[in-house]
Amino acid sequence: MMRGLKKWRLFGLAAALMAFLAACGEEQISTLQPAGQVAEDQFDLLLLSTGVMVFVIIVVSIIYVLAIIKFRRKKVGEDVIPEQVEGSKRLEFIWTAIPIAIVLFLAVPTVAVTYQLADVDDMGVVDAEGTPASVTVDVTAKLYWWEFAYPDLGIVTAQELVVPTDEPVYFNLTAADVKHSFWVPSIGGKTDANTDGVNTFYLTFDEESADLEDGVFYGKCAELCGPSHALMDFKVKALDEAEFQAWVAAMQESTGEAEGELAQEGQELFEQSCIACHATSGAGTTGGIAPNLATFGDRNRIAGYLPHSEENLKKWISEPQEYKPGNLMPDPGSLPGREGEAFSEEELDALAAYLFGLTVEDDM
Repeated sequence: MMRGLKKWRLFGLAAALMAFLAACGEEQISTLQPAGQVAEDQFDLLLLSTGVMVFVIIVVSIIYVLAIIKFRRKKVGEDVIPEQVEGSKRLEFIWTAIPIAIVLFLAVPTVAVTYQLADVDDMGVVDAEGTPASVTVDVTAKLYWWEFAYPDLGIVTAQELVVPTDEPVYFNLTAADVKHSFWVPSIGGKTDANTDGVNTFYLTFDEESADLEDGVFYGKCAELCGPSHALMDFKVKALDEAEFQAWVAAMQESTGEAEGELAQEGQELFEQSCIACHATSGAGTTGGIAPNLATFGDRNRIAGYLPHSEENLKKWISEPQEYKPGNLMPDPGSLPGREGEAFSEEELDALAAYLFGLTVEDDM
């Protein structure tokens, strides 16, 4: 008796915990708090399907309970056999027609919204002066980071996507190595990044990210892609039109030059060991072996997930495989001119000073 009671208590606790956790979520990463029109349309479909399923469960449960009550043995006796309805054309029609109606009720709006969200006919459209009417971003997923190129603007960044609010932003999505999946939960559902084709779609950002807890929306890779799949994050900054244009101008003028004696020492060391893989100017082309670092000082994470601090940067540079297994960043000892030697503490201080000085927001 006590054992059964404990089991029911455990079940009740688990059910209450599930109900409580179902409401958990933060605005910058929750599908239940949409911050764009695409996410809102998808959320409406979610509510519609959930409502239909709950309605079906309620109806079936009511029929089940009524059947139990009406035909319980204590009420009708031992020898009573309920009316047999096998072969009833009326019932056959009902339990065939109702599921078809439910499927159609769900399918019509789902198909309509799917085609609506796949409409990218306005991508690349220009006005009378030849200026693109909307922003287009070429997204390339790589192990385990994201590259964002703006072909119409001539700039490239990585790990942190910057977009304007209150207008569609179009994306060309591909993968450089294995299959990945692009997902910003608060803004829209995931889209696969394939190595053998380009997926096109659009998203809208209705809220500026500056008011969020971390100042960014969180993006994820939603396709298992290797040992560090769970760490393949990126961030999204949504700015108003004026701030976005100021950011674009600052990126186009960025040079990657250091200011200050220690930062200049770090730049010299960086150009000896790291420049072959990393670009430090936002103006340029795509295809970098490693992330573009032009906005490194403006980011809020190291390697996509570590808190943005000098201590974590030094750890990441010294032991990249320790913090993101399977990534392609080499150990310091294998870099040109290092001859197996790790960076000294003084060299790490200089590199940190240089990298944290790579910022474009100070120029906006």
